[in-house]
Amino acid sequence: MYNALKIKNILVSQPVPAIPDRSPFQELIDKYHVQIDYRPFIKVVPVNVKEFLSQRVDILSHTAVIFTNRSSIDHFFQISEESRTPVPETMKYFCMTEAIALYLQKYIVYRKRKIFFGKQTFEELMEVVMKHKEEIFLLPLPDSHKPEIPKSMDKLRLKYDKVILSKAVAADLDDLEIDKYDIVALYSPSEIGTLTAKFPEVNGRPMIAVFGNGTAVAAMEAGLSVRVLAPTPESPSMVKALDLFIQKYQKGDDIPPVTTVEKKTIDVSHLKTDPKKKSSKSKSAKSAAKKSAVKTA
Repeated sequence: MYNALKIKNILVSQPVPAIPDRSPFQELIDKYHVQIDYRPFIKVVPVNVKEFLSQRVDILSHTAVIFTNRSSIDHFFQISEESRTPVPETMKYFCMTEAIALYLQKYIVYRKRKIFFGKQTFEELMEVVMKHKEEIFLLPLPDSHKPEIPKSMDKLRLKYDKVILSKAVAADLDDLEIDKYDIVALYSPSEIGTLTAKFPEVNGRPMIAVFGNGTAVAAMEAGLSVRVLAPTPESPSMVKALDLFIQKYQKGDDIPPVTTVEKKTIDVSHLKTDPKKKSSKSKSAKSAAKKSAVKTA
């Protein structure tokens, strides 16, 4: 018998995976026989020199740079070159993870620089940064960055300047048939803006799944009904959240829309009173040089 509640088509606002059948979303395809399409709703582009200079941030007045992802490294060195600002060899680099730190090899001789990294989270990176709090930090960010990141540095009374080196712009969605999808999974407030601008009639069909509290708040403020939210203790990933939702939905369970989200902050309060933690300094030049490109990706 035909199941009127069957989920058939899902749109994920991400690039097509390099190896689709190894994507976590393949689990949903195998389990529910759904069609999953990938289509980015935004594209991140670097700011131009004029936009950079209008911020009146002098790279050379800083002694260290904080990188939270690899794209921020690309944008930093690109704007340095375009603005004819040679980055001194004395510059220190603080990276969210070791993989991001090793990506610096694309632009600098790794073994000759002072490079530090955390483990995984921004809180862990701040533990490293606090061991070098005398530095004057530059914090490259996209225009749609999480405000918690600079706020946490304010709380720690670090000397820093943030600089916007990239911006999110709407992707071309003219050929997208949005109404053929049962669920659209979105990952950022910028994507919510693109959706509502391009498809103002969307509300209820397709159903909206979001990743991140900021995305959920943006969706609600835009008048959208959020049906799926991740991460949560029950659903740490978008795939898990969709899995649980589809299970309940196709059984005909009543699933109320998400109405509230917990406001999350970066907890750095312990860093002011715990100066004895050791920083995670970069690996030696020899071990770093042996890292393969696959391992650093």
